[in-house]
Formats: sequence, structure tokens, C-alpha cells
Amino acid sequence: MSNIIRAALVQQKWTGDKESMIANAVEHIRSAASQGAQVLCLQELFYGPYFCQVQDADYYSYTEAIPDGPTTELMQEVAAQNNIVLIVPMYEQEQPGIYYNTAAVIDADGTYLGKYRKNHIPQVKGFWEKFYFKPGNLGYPVFDTAVGRIGVYICYERHFPEGWRALGLAGAKIVFNPSATSRSLSEYLWRLEQPAAAVANEYFVGAINRVGVEPLGDNEFYGQTYFVSPRGQLVGEAASDTEEELVVRDLDLDLLTEVRDTWAFYRDRRPDTYEGLVTP
Repeated sequence: MSNIIRAALVQQKWTGDKESMIANAVEHIRSAASQGAQVLCLQELFYGPYFCQVQDADYYSYTEAIPDGPTTELMQEVAAQNNIVLIVPMYEQEQPGIYYNTAAVIDADGTYLGKYRKNHIPQVKGFWEKFYFKPGNLGYPVFDTAVGRIGVYICYERHFPEGWRALGLAGAKIVFNPSATSRSLSEYLWRLEQPAAAVANEYFVGAINRVGVEPLGDNEFYGQTYFVSPRGQLVGEAASDTEEELVVRDLDLDLLTEVRDTWAFYRDRRPDTYEGLVTP
């Protein structure tokens, strides 16, 4: 029996306002579903500009409650209408003054399954995220969805191998990495880190990036959204580095068993020797 999942990723340009970004994303979701996609992930902080290029409290206004905010509720409706699992990255307000960089996970019937809060928060030029976000406090959850067990890891976190491994140990088959990453800083790493993580942890990775130069700074987001297999090979071509694009690919989950039987990385782990890795 075939064990192929059709999955989708969306890279968007900033349209100028939240409402049109959401409408644009919904249009992409419907298009993906019409092509048979069963699961889709949007880009990091999908409905806004990447406001972390500046430090300005005005952008706290982009926060919403999750799951009780309007965008989560809308996406639950869209998921149910289109029978598609959604990963929806947003700016979460837990309570006034406490904000997280979060992705909501919604099942194909519209059920809210939970959320992942970004654990590793950068504070470097053009990426002033500690001004906006508390570090996540929910660990590295893996979600049981209509397409199987999926995980989420957000942008800057791709530089940290520990979370990738935690998701694999928890049984993730596909890990989505929604991002906002710019050409001058990290483009040369974009085709290295996620394929390496997919190989080391023996699952599929969906790497999502936005495109364009936004009004808040000179960061040029370079797109190149792609899926990569546990062999470290791209599934189809990467998306454009300049244009908005919907990426739809078939992921053969039987490949996971084949790769794990071949390499047996999980068998050969030595956690008894790793204590120093978590010593402050």
C-alpha cells in the first residue's frame, strides 16, 4: 500500500497589511488542497512583515491569542473546508506583555491540536527577536495529525541540532521549519542545514522562507522554499528566490523505514556519553 503524503509550503511577499496577507494565504491553501495537498505550512509570522528588523513596541499590536484568536479560528474553518492539516505561524499573546513566536497546528477536520513556541530566540542585527518574544516553554511537541506525526522548528532554530533530534526521538515523520531569513546573513547555509538535519534525524523537512525586501529594513528574504528527504536530497526543485510561490510535493514515508534500516543512527546513539551537552 502506498504511503505517500502530498505536502505543501507557501512563501509569500509582504502585501502591506495583515488582512491581505491572510487572504493571500487562504487562497494558497485552497489552491494546494485543489492539487491534493493533505498538509501545508505557512511562513514564520505569516500575516505580518518581519518586524524584528526594528525594535518598536507598535508591532506588539500584531499579537493574537492562540487558539482563541481570530486567525486560528479562521484557519480551523479553512482546514475543515479543505480537509487539510495546517501549520500556522503567528505572533502569540499569552497575556498582556507576554508574547511568543508560535505555530498553531490544526488537523484536517479543523481540530486545534496544539502549538509550538520557538525556543531559541536570536538577538543580532536585523533580527531583534528578544525585544518581541519570550523563549518557548512547551518543549518540542510532536503532533498526531491526519497525515501522521509532525513537528515544528522555527527559523533560527535550524542552527541548533538538539531540537531537531528531540523531534526525531518523539517520532516526527515530517518537520516543518517556517522561516524569515535573509540573503546576506545565511543564504549559503540554507541548502546545508536542513538537508543535514533530515539525514541526521531520518525524517522529511519542509523549509519555508519569505521573499522580497520589506519597508522596515534592507534584509532581502531569498525564498528558495523546499522539501528535503531523509537522504538529504531535495524533493523536486526549490522555489524561486524572488517570487511568491506555492510548493506542492509528494513525500514517500516508506523511505523513512528504508533509511533507518540502512543507517541505524537511532540504534547507535550513545546518550550515556552526552551528559556534558546539557551542562550549563
